[in-house]
Amino acid sequence: MVDCSPPENHIKCSSANTNCTITNSYGTFPDRSICQAANVAYPTTEEELISIVAEATRARRKVKVATRYSHSIPKLVCPDGQNGLLISTNYLNRTLEIDAQSMTMSVESGVSLRQLIDEAAKAGLALPYSPYWWGLTIGGLLSTGAHGSTLWGKGSAIHDYVVALTIVSPGGSKDGYAKVRRLTETNSSELDAARVSLGVLGVISKVTLQLQPLFKRSISYVVKSDTDLGDQVASFGRQHEFADISWYPSQGKAVYRVDDRVSSNTSGNGLYDSIPFRSTLSLGLAVIRATEDTQESMKDPDGRCASAKLITSTLIQMAYGLTNNGLVFTGYPIIGYHNRLQSSGTCLDSPEDALITACPWDSRIKGEYFFQATFSISLSVVKNFIQDVQKLVKMEPRALCGLEQYNGILMRYVKASSAYLGKEDDALDFDITFYRNKDPAKPRLYEDILEEIEQLAVFKYGGLPHWGKNRNLVFSGALEKYKKGGAFLRVKEKYDPLGLFSNEWTDQVLGLKGEVSIIKEGCALEGLCICSQDIHCAPSKGYLCRPGKIYQDARVCTLVSTPEQ
Repeated sequence: MVDCSPPENHIKCSSANTNCTITNSYGTFPDRSICQAANVAYPTTEEELISIVAEATRARRKVKVATRYSHSIPKLVCPDGQNGLLISTNYLNRTLEIDAQSMTMSVESGVSLRQLIDEAAKAGLALPYSPYWWGLTIGGLLSTGAHGSTLWGKGSAIHDYVVALTIVSPGGSKDGYAKVRRLTETNSSELDAARVSLGVLGVISKVTLQLQPLFKRSISYVVKSDTDLGDQVASFGRQHEFADISWYPSQGKAVYRVDDRVSSNTSGNGLYDSIPFRSTLSLGLAVIRATEDTQESMKDPDGRCASAKLITSTLIQMAYGLTNNGLVFTGYPIIGYHNRLQSSGTCLDSPEDALITACPWDSRIKGEYFFQATFSISLSVVKNFIQDVQKLVKMEPRALCGLEQYNGILMRYVKASSAYLGKEDDALDFDITFYRNKDPAKPRLYEDILEEIEQLAVFKYGGLPHWGKNRNLVFSGALEKYKKGGAFLRVKEKYDPLGLFSNEWTDQVLGLKGEVSIIKEGCALEGLCICSQDIHCAPSKGYLCRPGKIYQDARVCTLVSTPEQ
């Protein structure tokens, strides 16, 4: 339906499945482009998928894989030029096999996280850790290294629970122009390359995951001062299996998620329905966005801080969407089965009401429009990073109120992985969401503080990027931080020597062609470059390129009283 509120198809074609454009679920990529493709294919079986890849290889066409909701912020889904092919996994969405004895589950790559959780629970099984948003597909979340939060067991990244994977890549004439590889933990070390592939090795067709028996959890949120946050983070992650922390730096507080397994005999039927992921009245979203726009244009930090306190206090009072019985929150702890607490996203079920309600970020309405900087910092140095951010906040107490309007900084635990592009060390992942202006030439309030935090994380503390989020800045020199980055490139060359599944952006990220930056006026405002000259900022508006406040190696766009001519 044209006028429906569930998320629309982000692939649009002018004639049947030809002459197409693609963007992400937010309606725009970091450089504000909308990518083009000659056509899109919707395979329904692995056989059809193999035929499509073979035909594209024979014609030497650029190919990219698209998922149902497309939540990756970078340009992972863009085929270069206008003659490329999109392969959508929308109809590769079947559960293939559940083996209760071995506790494994095999699914096609287009199966959503929500489907996987539900189907596993029906068999009495559970995926132990997962992202909090269930609108991701298995193929998509593996390709970008998506994760939940834990330092226990194998860690929080879903790719570390993959025991087998089928991937379809370009082949030679003797292969019929498509090569099908069925990788397992026992027959191929290349599984560690395919676990986090950025989509450049081919199309994931089938995934087999190691699951666990279904269990119950007990969750309580505890609000504390952030004074000793740097000292607490490492030990807290080891004390509680599903621990995470929401940090509100300008308010000087942190909310600790005390979250552990309990006996399945423990009474409780709790449910998690995350408030930011619920279907929301479009009119209300428009009012919130208009208020943000006004606060930015008027340079009103006090207004932003007042809004932030209202939002965060409301979320805390409403337990972030947790209920004791699926209806109301009556107090902690929340106890319930894991499948009802691990992930949510009910705005995907928005009623077809002509956009009266929608997901808050739906690009068809005047709603949320934001950037996300997401990076992981080794637990060995994370205390120092947190203290540096606190120093910046002490210098500019209102600087991060804008982040708190988007529920602050979410800190999740991730564990070192054997995947070539997985995490190198046990680390803390920082999810930072912040306002983006519809006008790319307009700088943001406290632009310099946000940029300095990103550069502190990436350069001073060696932060690793989340592959499915971030602006270009966080990907600068990324592959050099991975010990097995070279091994990944060798597998890429073997699987796709013609680079048909690569594009300009992935070549830059992998250090194959040029840098991840676009040098032009205003490029630093969009996070597409790090300023080296005033022209990279907004000199006509008084924003010039200057060193950071505490990290002198940083180069940030700073508001000065008298712009230099």
